[in-house]
Amino acid sequence: MTVFVALLRAVNVGGTGTLSMAELKALCEEIGFTDVKTYIQSGNVLFRSEEDEAKVQVRLEEALARKMGKSPGVILRSRQALEAAAEGSPFPHAKPNYLLITFLPEAAPKDALDKLVAPGGEEVQVAGKEIYVHYPDGSGRSKLKLPTLKAGTSRNLNTVRKLAEMARELEEG
Repeated sequence: MTVFVALLRAVNVGGTGTLSMAELKALCEEIGFTDVKTYIQSGNVLFRSEEDEAKVQVRLEEALARKMGKSPGVILRSRQALEAAAEGSPFPHAKPNYLLITFLPEAAPKDALDKLVAPGGEEVQVAGKEIYVHYPDGSGRSKLKLPTLKAGTSRNLNTVRKLAEMARELEEG
């Protein structure tokens, strides 16, 4: 069975709505996913499924839509993809909690950075289906504007590393 990591968009951060991680775990189990684990209260869930990625995506989004009124959006990644994203950081000098990786549903458009406004010295780099943003003063005070980020969901480097580690443990378990 394949291990999937699902990153929900805008859950419990003022976006689509609130969903406790216990509810998310139960929902995933109800639709047949196994070995379900959640991580922190920001919409991260790991599980096993015999279905392919496209079917898993549809089933999870439909179940979330039934539960929440609409799907918050789901980005699926494998352990290998998370590890590659963490290891591929173009900002090795950045503190892990000041580096956010935005996971996109598909590769970023070629003009992804055209409307970038980074008044706080933020550094941004696109790498396929991920966008790396280093916030030298933290993301909370940043006035960064980048419309492309709205299509995805962001996690700091510490969270990405932890999710990859949890996925590895599930694969080996």
